[in-house]
Amino acid sequence: MDEYKAFDFTVTDEYEGMRIDKLISELIDGLSRSYIQKIIDDNNVTCNDKVVKASLKVSEGDQIHMDIPPVVIPEIKPEDIPLDILYEDNDVIVINKPKDMVVHPAAGHYEGTLVNAVMYHCKNNLSGINGVLRPGIVHRIDKDTTGSVIICKNDSAHQSIAEQLKEHSINRVYHAICYGILKDDEGDIDAPIGRSQNDRKKMAVVSSGGKNAFTHYKVFKRFEQDNFTYIECRLKTGRTHQIRVHMAHIGHPLLGDETYTPGRKSKFNTNGQCLHAKTLGFVHPVTKEYIEVDAPLPDYFSHLIEVLK
Repeated sequence: MDEYKAFDFTVTDEYEGMRIDKLISELIDGLSRSYIQKIIDDNNVTCNDKVVKASLKVSEGDQIHMDIPPVVIPEIKPEDIPLDILYEDNDVIVINKPKDMVVHPAAGHYEGTLVNAVMYHCKNNLSGINGVLRPGIVHRIDKDTTGSVIICKNDSAHQSIAEQLKEHSINRVYHAICYGILKDDEGDIDAPIGRSQNDRKKMAVVSSGGKNAFTHYKVFKRFEQDNFTYIECRLKTGRTHQIRVHMAHIGHPLLGDETYTPGRKSKFNTNGQCLHAKTLGFVHPVTKEYIEVDAPLPDYFSHLIEVLK
């Protein structure tokens, strides 16, 4: 039988007055606030040996103890979900992912993901390197980002593509619409990205402790009247939320990106950031030939370009 894992912490002055559920979410990466609240509701958290509620505000010197339940991995089932296949052979498959589709299962999303769909399409032919929740997954894009995602059908292909990602040799080109008018026709953003100190669920450009991140952008069209710019972004690195963070950093956040544009509502219903993984180019794991696929712009994106002035 799996055992609970114990977590103990003495509250320091920097956490004085913080809610205990928020404190735990700051200290333990990977546990959602709602999951932490459930652990608390199940009487698995104590402060100074007393069972607490999630709303408790801690004080310096408090002794926090939490018993973390063993992780129960649910069965991930194949689902007959239509796929827009851009390329496929015996080793890899490239999918044009639609909006509002999560790439792989995680807490709260065990059905309807890209993994559920490719498990049905590929049967048992998926790499297992990333475990039962992420078969075939070597990289991902956000739920509300559309476009090209490569899936590996065997471990050999997975290792090859993963190495290319590590070396930043895969050609990844995104199209986006951002707020404001970019003055230069093209430019580089070279700024390290790490976890935000203000919100652990967000990424940010950081002065220390971040990973090197480099984005090159090029202007396609300026919509002067509506104050938007249609751009291309080429990734030379692949950090979490890289384009979204970099564009917000230079004062041109992506249209529809409420995470990195707090309080800024768009009159257009984009259902999240206006970002599309247009081109994906890689060296084939077996043939060693260069393969490049192009994902057509989704309808909402094409429509936006038509209506913007």
